[in-house]
Formats: sequence, C-alpha cells, structure tokens
Amino acid sequence: MTAEHTRLTAALRELRARTGLSLAALSERTSYSKSSWERYLNGKALPPRQAVQDLCRLANEPGGRLLALWEIAESDWSGRAAVPAPAAPAADEPRPQPQEPPRPAETGRPRGRRGRLMVVLASAYTVIVGGVALVLVLPPDREAPQDEPLSASVPYSLAPQCHGTACEGRDPLRLICGISPDSLTKYRTATGAHVELRYSEKCGASWARTWATRIGDRLEVTAGGPTHEARVKDRADTETYVFTEMTEAHPGSTVRACFRPASADGERECVEALVGAAATTTRPPSPR
Repeated sequence: MTAEHTRLTAALRELRARTGLSLAALSERTSYSKSSWERYLNGKALPPRQAVQDLCRLANEPGGRLLALWEIAESDWSGRAAVPAPAAPAADEPRPQPQEPPRPAETGRPRGRRGRLMVVLASAYTVIVGGVALVLVLPPDREAPQDEPLSASVPYSLAPQCHGTACEGRDPLRLICGISPDSLTKYRTATGAHVELRYSEKCGASWARTWATRIGDRLEVTAGGPTHEARVKDRADTETYVFTEMTEAHPGSTVRACFRPASADGERECVEALVGAAATTTRPPSPR
C-alpha cells in the first residue's frame, strides 16, 4: 500500500468504530458486501469513492477531506499519478522490460439491497447541499455490533509523527494526529456555521475546525501560545470542513477558538475548553 492508502484505511477504520456497526450492518446499510468491507478496512483493496461517502454519512463526518485523501490514493493505485517518462536507452543498452500494469481499484460487489435501507441519515455537516439540515438519528442495529476480526496488517491508528511543540503550526491530518481525537466542544455560531475544538492526547496538541461556512469566514485557535488561522477561501471549502493548524496543548490547557464571519456586521464568536474539563462559550464583540 502507498502511504496515502494506508492513511485512508486507518481513517476509515476509525469512522467504522465510531458508528459501532458490524461489517454485516455496514453491508445492510450500503451497496457493498460484508466481504468487500473487510477488504476495504484491511487495506486489501481500495474502496470505491461511493463506499467512502457512505461511511462518512453513517459516521456523521464531512466527506471532503477523506475524499481528497481517496483521490490521491486512487491516483496512485490506478496508475493515473503522473510519472516522468524514462530516458531512452542507448543502442548498446538492454531495453527495460514492460512493467505489469497496476491493479484497477476494486469496485466491490453491489448488493442490490438499497431497497432495504432502513434509515436515510442526513449528514450533520450537510457537506453537499449546504445549510443546516435535520439530523436523523440512526437506530441501534438489530444485531449486536460485534467486531469481526480485522487483519493486523493495517494498524487501527497510525503512530503520530509529532508531539507537543513539534506539532505547533502543523497539519493534524498529515501528521496523523486527526485519527481518533477528542472533541472538546462543539458550537454553532449566529451565522449557522459550526465550530469544533479537537484535541489529540497522543500528539499533545489541539486544533479547531469549522463547517457550514461562507467564503471569507475565518477561524482562529490558540492555547496560550501562537494563534493559528484558517480561512474559507472558495466554494469547495464551504462544502466541507476547514481546519486550523495545531497548537500545543496538554491536560489543564485552555484552548480557545474564535470564529470571524465574512459579513462586515458580523460579530466575532469564541468558544473555550479546558482540556479534561467542560467547555465555556464567550462572545466578545467583533473588533472594528
């Protein structure tokens, strides 16, 4: 597997664990068989794009970042990634033998059982349609969500690649800190945007993310040190979530995120959370 495929597999396993669904239950709620899900979650096969979208939907997770990771993994898997043409061999040099073409991405065996889908679950983050949608709660599965044995070839979560000060100002997804983080608090702003403070104990760092935003919205995070900002730049950003870089944090740290709406008359809204304690919310006036 490529590094991106490994990261995608670990993220999908984290989402599956969050849903509490067994492989059989995943099969019931999607168009992919139990054996297909076993291959996808073990890294034996690259899942189809739709399978990634389905799992994000079941886990109430915006699909944008995982789909971007899937695009990279699929490009490498299918051979679409750009590869420089090799130099022509000299006349007296043996010509290279043709390489075996890469395996195509597995599409999974459609089950044809969408008619048996029991629940239509709107994404809590309304990634595609925008706005704030009603969230339907998925009822417990009729069968116990027993965890089928998964291969140990792909770890449940990859080891983080930084800790504490080494994570300051760095991307939580690329540094493997975004796998199974704690959600310190979630907050909905006056404009309808959502803000979430996240914390990774393994990385000793925190960051903030936002979704249901508008172009020009900004999000800041700090834990008493440097302030890191993320800006909603275009329509694609409004259809997924945007997250800040990380800031060092540890139990007892106060992490603060401030949302600044793009509208001139909008007020800055801030939320604070003490790592290991309940969160508090403040709304200081927007500086003019």
